[in-house]
Amino acid sequence: MDVAALRAVQAPLKERYRNQPEAAFITLKAQGSLDDQNIACKVETGRALAIAGLHPATGGTGLELCSGDMLLEALVACAGVTLKAVATALEIPLRRGTVAAEGDLDFRGTLGVDKSAPVGFAEIRLIFRFDTDASQEQLDQLLKLTERYCVVYQTLRGNPALGVSMERA
Repeated sequence: MDVAALRAVQAPLKERYRNQPEAAFITLKAQGSLDDQNIACKVETGRALAIAGLHPATGGTGLELCSGDMLLEALVACAGVTLKAVATALEIPLRRGTVAAEGDLDFRGTLGVDKSAPVGFAEIRLIFRFDTDASQEQLDQLLKLTERYCVVYQTLRGNPALGVSMERA
């Protein structure tokens, strides 16, 4: 996709959202079902069934997906798509490239071994590597805008309101 095609697709959406701000608010949803036999949750992805289970560091077999890995994968996917869209919009040519995310966990917290150990990622690093002839100024702008418009990055960074409820089936 080139800059003209991207603008052609996005222009009517942007115009609609300017004129009807309420149209821009969409609720994304995810759903899963608890596995009857294993410590696992079957997540409906819209394309396939993803089965998440315990990480081997918490007693899992490693055969199921780890939700922590899935979180990092969502960050990589969102950041990669955002980077490509911004590069296209700014007409910054990118040749081969990769996006990686790394996160540090202390499983003592998750397993309740040490009450002072945090549950969750203590640090997450997002790394972009690509081949380009762009100037450093262009790359700085690309990174700045990728951070600004990446939904998953901004969600993790922004500490959104989060609620939990339970209902009987």
